[in-house]
Amino acid sequence: MSERKDHIKVACIGNPNCGKTTLFNALTGSRLKVANWPGVTVEKIEGETSYEDTSITLIDTPGIYSLTCYTIEEKVTRLCAMDDDIDVIINVVDASSLERNLYLTLQLLELGKPVVLALNMMDVVRERGLEIDLHRLPEMLGNIPVVPVSAAKRSGLDILLHAVIHHYEEGAEEFLLEYPQAIEERIAKLSVMMQAHYPTHSSVRWHAIKLLEDDEEVKAEHPIAVNNIADRSYEKEIIQSKYDYIEKIVAETIFHREKKAAFTDKLDRALTHSVFGIPLFLLIMCFVFFLTFFVGDALKGVFELGLDWFSQTVDAGLQALHASDWLRSLVVEGMIAGVGGILTFIPNIVILFLALAVLEDSGYMSRVAYVMDSVMGKVGLSGKAFLPMILGFGCTVPAVMATRALETERDRRKTMMVIPFMSCSARLPIYVLFSEMFFPECAAPVAFSLYVVGMAVAILAALVYNRLTKGRENDSLLIELPEYKRPNARTIRIYVWNKLKDYLSKAGTTIFIASIVIWFLLNFGITGMVENPADSFGAVIGKLFAPLLAPAGLGMWQIGVALLSGISAKEIVVSSFAVLFGVSNANSSAGMAAVVSNIHAVNPAFGPLNAYCLMLFCLLYVPCVATIATIKKESGSTGFTLKMIAFQMLLAWTVSTLVFQIGSLF
Repeated sequence: MSERKDHIKVACIGNPNCGKTTLFNALTGSRLKVANWPGVTVEKIEGETSYEDTSITLIDTPGIYSLTCYTIEEKVTRLCAMDDDIDVIINVVDASSLERNLYLTLQLLELGKPVVLALNMMDVVRERGLEIDLHRLPEMLGNIPVVPVSAAKRSGLDILLHAVIHHYEEGAEEFLLEYPQAIEERIAKLSVMMQAHYPTHSSVRWHAIKLLEDDEEVKAEHPIAVNNIADRSYEKEIIQSKYDYIEKIVAETIFHREKKAAFTDKLDRALTHSVFGIPLFLLIMCFVFFLTFFVGDALKGVFELGLDWFSQTVDAGLQALHASDWLRSLVVEGMIAGVGGILTFIPNIVILFLALAVLEDSGYMSRVAYVMDSVMGKVGLSGKAFLPMILGFGCTVPAVMATRALETERDRRKTMMVIPFMSCSARLPIYVLFSEMFFPECAAPVAFSLYVVGMAVAILAALVYNRLTKGRENDSLLIELPEYKRPNARTIRIYVWNKLKDYLSKAGTTIFIASIVIWFLLNFGITGMVENPADSFGAVIGKLFAPLLAPAGLGMWQIGVALLSGISAKEIVVSSFAVLFGVSNANSSAGMAAVVSNIHAVNPAFGPLNAYCLMLFCLLYVPCVATIATIKKESGSTGFTLKMIAFQMLLAWTVSTLVFQIGSLF
C-alpha cells in the first residue's frame, strides 16, 4: 500500500483516436486541440485537477499503439510511462475497439505501475449492440480498476478519479502474462541479471522482456551481455503470446459482437474510393470555401461598418483635442487601418475553422489522409506526411511540429520543406482581399484555386526532391479509420476559439507593431517627416526589390514593402496595403475601390493577372518568422533552414514570373 500524498502525477496513455485528449480536457478543463489522427499531440501537456483532498497533475501524451519506439512521439510517451515521478497511469481505451487497444494495455501492466483502465465511448458500444463483462475484464487484467466513461458527455469522471486515488493508495498488483516456457526461463534469467546490475531499478520484468525483443533503446540503456541467454530476437513469439491472450479476453468479456456500423461502411465506399476519393475531397473543400466567402462576407459587412465608425470617431476625437497631424495619421492610418483591416476578416476565419473542425471531429479527415496515401508514396513522401500537411491549412507551426510522427530524419525534413506550401489561415485574408478586389464575380473559386496550387506544388516539389536525392521507398500510412460520429459541440468550440484567440493575439501584437513600423517607414525619410510616401524610407527599401519583382508583374515598390513585412506574419501583407495606399478600411467596398484606384494611379497596367501573381507569390514565398524558427528547431540545422528559405523564394519568383509572362501573351 502506497503512502497517501496530497499531490500525485497521472499520465493519460492510449491509442490514437481513443478519446484520450477529450478525456484530458474534460478532467482538467484545458483547451487543447482534439484530432482524429496521430501526430497532433506531439509533446506531453500538463493540466491540473483535484479529487477530494488530493490534487492531481494530469499529463496528456501522444497516442501510440505500442511501447516499442519508432517515432519521436512514441518515445515521448514511453519516457513518460517509465518516469518514476508518474504515480498512476490512466490507460484510455476505445471500448468499441477493445481488441485493438488491449495490446498497449498489456504492455503498460508489465511496467508494474498502478494502471486504471478508462473504457471510453461506451455509448458507441451500446449503439452497436455489444456488451462488455465489467466483472470478468478486470479479473483477466490483474484486478485493475476498469471504469466506463464517456469523455464527450463528461460522464463517469468522478468515479474515474476515485479509482485513480484508491488504486494509487492500494498499490499495483503484479500482473504476469505467462509466455511459453522457453521464453519464461529466459525472462527469469534476464530479470536476475537486471536486478544484479541495477538493484534499484523498477520494471525489471518489463526490461527483461524488451531485451528478449531486441529493443535497441533498452539495450543501449542497459548494456548487459545477454548473448548466452537471448541468442536471437523473441519479439514475434512475445507479440503472438499477447494477442493469444487478447483473443481469450475478448472471447470471455465481449458479447453480441456486430460488424462495423453500416452507415460508416456506406460512406467509406464513396469517400475512400480509389478514384472518387480525391475529387470528393476537393468538392467538399470547395463547399467549405463557398461558406467562407459568401457567408463570411455577409457577416464581414457588420465588422466593416463598426471599423469605419470607430475610425471616424477616433479621428474626430483627435481633431477635437487639437492633436497634431502626424499623431492623427499614426493612429488612424497606421494603427487602426493596419490592425482593423485584419480584424474584419474574423467572420471568414471563424467559418473556415468551424468547417475544418466539423470535418475533423466527424472522422472525415482521417479518410483524406488514407485516400492521399498512394499519392504520397508515388512522390517519395511517407504516407504519414499528409497528416501534418493537412494541419498546415490551419497553422504551419504546429504542422511542422507534427512531423515528429514520421520515423526518419529524412522524411521529417522532406515534409518540413513542403508544409509551408499549404495555405495557412494567415494567407486567407490576402486571398479574400485581392480576389474580391480583382475577381469580384468569382472570388471564391479564385481563392480556392490557390489552395489547390499549394497542394500541387508541395507534391511536385517532393517528387523532384525525391528524384534528385534518389530517395528510398517510403513507409505506407498505418492509420485507424474511426466510425463517423456527430461532431462534439464543446470540442469544436474549443478548437475554433483557440484559433480565433491566436489570430486576435497576433493582431494585437505582431500586426500592431508592424503597422506602426510600416507607417513610420512611409512617413519619414532622410529629411524627416515627408508628405509624399515616394520620398520615404519605405520607398527606398521597396525600390530595391521592385526590379527583381518586375518580371512577375509586381514591380511596384509598395508591393516590395508589403511582401517584406509579410515575413513577420502573412496577414501583415493586407494591413500593409491599407497603410501603403492610405485607406482606413481596405476591406470595405469603398476601401477596395480606393485601393484599386490608388494602385492604378501608380501602375495603370496592374490588373487581375498581376493580382493573381501577387497571391501566388504570397502562397509560395518564405513562411513567417515563427515557422522559420520552428523549422530550425525541429530540423536542428541552420543550413537546412537557409536552403529551404532560398528554395522557396526562388520557387515563388519562378512560378509567379512564368504565370505572368505566359498570361501576358493572351
